[in-house]
Amino acid sequence: RTAVIKCRAAVIWQAQEPFSIEEVEVAPPKAHEVRIKILATGICGTDDSAIKGKFREVQYPVIVGHEGVGIVESIGEGVKGFKPGDKVIPLFAPQCNQCVSCKDPRTNVCTTARVKNNLIERPKGLMADGTSRFTCKGKHIYNFLNTSTFTEYTVVDEIAVVKIDDDTPLANICLIGCCFSTGYGSVLNSAKVHPGSTCVVFGLGGVGLAAVMGCKAAGASRIIGVDINTAKFDLAKELGATECINPKEYDKPIQQVLLEQTGGGLEYVFECTGKPETMVAAINSSHFALGTTVIIGVSAPGETISLDPLMFIAGRTLKGSIFGGWKAKDCVPKLVKDYKEKKFDLDKLVTHRLPFEKINEGFELLRNGKRYVYLMIY
Repeated sequence: RTAVIKCRAAVIWQAQEPFSIEEVEVAPPKAHEVRIKILATGICGTDDSAIKGKFREVQYPVIVGHEGVGIVESIGEGVKGFKPGDKVIPLFAPQCNQCVSCKDPRTNVCTTARVKNNLIERPKGLMADGTSRFTCKGKHIYNFLNTSTFTEYTVVDEIAVVKIDDDTPLANICLIGCCFSTGYGSVLNSAKVHPGSTCVVFGLGGVGLAAVMGCKAAGASRIIGVDINTAKFDLAKELGATECINPKEYDKPIQQVLLEQTGGGLEYVFECTGKPETMVAAINSSHFALGTTVIIGVSAPGETISLDPLMFIAGRTLKGSIFGGWKAKDCVPKLVKDYKEKKFDLDKLVTHRLPFEKINEGFELLRNGKRYVYLMIY
């Protein structure tokens, strides 16, 4: 019988506190669960929101992290398609292939992952059976977004993990677990950017830069990057931005600047900051009759935006995108294959590689606008 594993994990005991590297116990996987040895994990702004208490899905103490890659250590009863030693990517956007949503090509948000029997919402931060697989100092530790990758070992539902080819090089591949796929897919799947079109990306972090890459891959003729950190501009241009704008350099609202510079607005707008005021600016910078704005950034609970309904009457479109619209089980292996075939370059998105014990330093780099960081677990 598979035993409890003792390992290191980065625990957040309360909101607003730094990570504490602790020894935790990771229970064996139950039926239809997979225990994974995490090898590398990315640091994402959504994790930072969880740390700061701005994410409604989080209960404390918690192990966050949702952008990892690893190897199957053991499987629970009834698990099919996985065996110990398989290379895998945990999925914060699971795919059960059985629910109404998974069978519908219009969405990638699995209903099973969000609800239990009779459409009762699943308990936040727990497995499907309402329990946790993590304990530390005698206390149960909650998980995060079906994954919890800031630990040497994690347990996930089998619908929340996908196998990738055995020959996949694991350096940087964790970005396909969120950052790259989210930005890139928002362009190709959610917006369906067409060749020759005009695009603007608000926020040039990892997700925003991946959106820039998507715009280039889609054949957009003009790709404008918007960020208040000009240190990000060179990389954005290297990845495909035709120009970059710092809103602080103008004495008028950024949406007005963009409307003037584009002769009436952009065809496709991508909002990657999660800030309500930026969302409003993004929507208002889209073309009044044919502009599509995609909200990718995650706002804090209770935040709202105010819009004039008449702004949509001529045909503007506003939509959201999670995990880039990819059905994860189906699409992640294809994205990994494209990476191996050098159809896109993940390496340019990674600016820092840190050992696991320096996770707090990694988050400081993220907060200070030093672009993208990932952690090697061992």
